[in-house]
Amino acid sequence: MSAVLPEAFVARLQRLVPSAWLPTVEAAFRVPRITAFRVNTLQTDRATVQAALTAEGIHPHPVDWYPDAFWVPPEARAALLQSRAYQARWIYVQDLSSMLPPLVLAPEPGSRVLDLCAAPGSKTLQLACLLQGQGEIAAVEVVRTRFYRLRANVQAYGAPNVRLFLQDGRRVGRYRPAYFDYILVDAPCSAEGRFHLSDPKSFAYWSPRKIQEMARKQYRLLVSAVESLRPGGVLVYATCTMAPEENEAVLDRLLRRFSKRLTVEPIKLPLPNQLPGLERWEGRTFHPDLRHARRILPTPEMEGFFLCRLRKS
Repeated sequence: MSAVLPEAFVARLQRLVPSAWLPTVEAAFRVPRITAFRVNTLQTDRATVQAALTAEGIHPHPVDWYPDAFWVPPEARAALLQSRAYQARWIYVQDLSSMLPPLVLAPEPGSRVLDLCAAPGSKTLQLACLLQGQGEIAAVEVVRTRFYRLRANVQAYGAPNVRLFLQDGRRVGRYRPAYFDYILVDAPCSAEGRFHLSDPKSFAYWSPRKIQEMARKQYRLLVSAVESLRPGGVLVYATCTMAPEENEAVLDRLLRRFSKRLTVEPIKLPLPNQLPGLERWEGRTFHPDLRHARRILPTPEMEGFFLCRLRKS
């Protein structure tokens, strides 16, 4: 028997996605996805990577909005993972949507950065590349097995300015108040944007109850992040889910709590598959500034994602 997405999820999807985009989004859960990767500029440069891959008969396509990112079609994935560039840690395989949060955070070299939910390290390593080895990154993970994977990746890919902490991110605010210049909260979530019928485990545990459970954790992580952020600092909240309860609703609650201390900043992305943040959901009206948030619709090229950039005043 072939796998099917949960009926309740499909019903919600049809309410969240404009009808013109629905066939593309539905295809994203069904057809093979491309494999994207970015150059590990801590070790090499894109010219070296392109030359090495070309020599092995692999011809990656550039990503126009991120010079260090490329992609190959599904049939080239196996060859990419066997390539010299991959084995030497010159490239890091990462979904294109997953590359957006560090780019939206845009930390300046020399700054203090906190990655509050860091494992397995994809965005931690990307942040290290963006900082060009300058400044400091604190990478926090609470789950021990995931922390070990984070540590292994940071060591393997050669990030020199990353400090690792096996700690509950919800407690960081009390230990490092008003300390960080930039904070990324790529929060644990119901992962709706990553569902795929080829992997029934990706949606096996989905339920409305799971969404509510995640929202409670996300809010506490965000409160901790706000407490850790210095005045004038930037916070990016990201999830790989489409659930408004985990996105706009969590941020609406946060903005009402810190109404005079947080502002939502516009995000400019050169993507066709983006929508503004929701104004309302299931009878609840959200803070009007959340229209500046961005919903990234799932496509065969990108997983679904949500992004919001806030500044502490």
